[in-house]
Amino acid sequence: MWVMGTRSLLSYEDSIFQKIFLKPLGLDRENALVFWLVILFTALLFLSNYWSLGNVPLVAFILYMTGVVILSFLRLDLSLYLLMAAVMFLDQYPVPGFVTMTEELSYFSNLKEISYIPFFEAGMVSPAEIHLIAIVLSTLLQLILRVNVIMKPIPVFLPFLGFLGAIIFSVLRGLKGGGDFMVSLWEIRALFYLSIIFVTVPHIISSKQQVVTLVWIFITGTVFKSLQGIKRFIELGFTTGGLDVLTNHEDAVFIVTILLLLIGFMVFGVRNGQRRFILISMLFMMLGFYVAQRRAAYASMIVSVALLILLLPAVKRMQFLKFFIPTVVVLLVYGAAFWNSNSTLAGPVQTLKSGFEKPSLETNARDYYSNLYREFENYNLAYTVAKNPVWGVGFGKRYEQPIPLAQIRFSLKDYIPHNQIFWIIVKTGTVGFLAFWFFFNAFVAKSVRLFMRVDDPYFKALLLMISLAVINQMVVSFFDLQLTYYRNMLYLGCLMALVPSIEYIWDKEGKDHKKNEEEAGDEDQ
Repeated sequence: MWVMGTRSLLSYEDSIFQKIFLKPLGLDRENALVFWLVILFTALLFLSNYWSLGNVPLVAFILYMTGVVILSFLRLDLSLYLLMAAVMFLDQYPVPGFVTMTEELSYFSNLKEISYIPFFEAGMVSPAEIHLIAIVLSTLLQLILRVNVIMKPIPVFLPFLGFLGAIIFSVLRGLKGGGDFMVSLWEIRALFYLSIIFVTVPHIISSKQQVVTLVWIFITGTVFKSLQGIKRFIELGFTTGGLDVLTNHEDAVFIVTILLLLIGFMVFGVRNGQRRFILISMLFMMLGFYVAQRRAAYASMIVSVALLILLLPAVKRMQFLKFFIPTVVVLLVYGAAFWNSNSTLAGPVQTLKSGFEKPSLETNARDYYSNLYREFENYNLAYTVAKNPVWGVGFGKRYEQPIPLAQIRFSLKDYIPHNQIFWIIVKTGTVGFLAFWFFFNAFVAKSVRLFMRVDDPYFKALLLMISLAVINQMVVSFFDLQLTYYRNMLYLGCLMALVPSIEYIWDKEGKDHKKNEEEAGDEDQ
């Protein structure tokens, strides 16, 4: 009797609660969580505003990070979308000469370095890392409880463990040899981001719609950064204003991958909103690619397109070449016409030209000194490898500099060189260098095999882009700082993590299709 009375009392109270609080808001018992979240965020708003003495950016930060943590445990996929949107739309470093909110938000900076957060003088974690940690913890919890996520095998897992083990060993080796712990942290942070996202995302993405949503984020973020660069170009009077770059270094790399995706869409006959949007935005992205002024990105684009042609099936290759060869002829004519010109229209040609011939001190002092610095830097790296050929010097230690380098605007220049492929062998030695290449080569082989196996045109185009994105990243990293950029590694890691998800979706759809055919056959009999 007492139990029954208690239940009826609770149900009565629930009905009063529904009538007074939930129904006026259009809610019921099933979605009452919304009500409690509104209460929570309202309380946080007032408390944080009072605590921070009206520091609006700090209040917004507290609300945002609280929302991120809650969202990570309620809807992992939405939290991942939010993380990757931040990666695509925000900046790790400022573009010299410009102040923008996308950099001032300091999403990738340590808490102690963020001006609007005065209470974390020792905070060695960034908002991006807090978000990433929340996603990882939620994924682990949901895997343990077996809810909302689906366990999938990590591709090329043993090569991945070898790569990760080499990085960790080199950190320990560097510290044992007197390396600086904080410097080693800065060196490996981006590679660990890639590793974390690589093993986490496959368990979150389990449907084609989720894959499509992520790709939309990649496309729109890349277009946004292109428009941002174009805005600066216009503000400077349709010139680069003598500035080295008008976008961040990694934005040009992203543009190349989206161009590869468009080619894949066209070759495999994908006609969807993404293809239309890229085509409409192509002029903006190409102009954004130009104002980025990254010679390394031009080199990586040429290599990527050449490899794309090799990867295409014979019939598709011939179809592509029918359109590609006339385009190359037009580009060659354009290049020949502006090879010795200094006009604005000749900008892309001159950027490409500087990669093929040594720039003159009299006509192009910027590129002349840039090339000279890198030549000295590469000599120093080779000298360091010769002294530590097997295990490398380890992370957190300077590389040798028998040729003293000029002072540049980069505090870690004595630890992290421009050529980050050489940087890997300097830090990890021959053993780590082989582990590095074994992992990425094994992954590309895995991705290409899946590309050859699937029949879905959308997935084929995306797998082609992912395979080439890895190669594109390696080429650009040979010329420029790229493996230590957070945005690059999070983006590349997420792309690579889509491969097991695509394989799972494709195999599942194939099994479902076969099951439906068998059931239809049984009904006919």
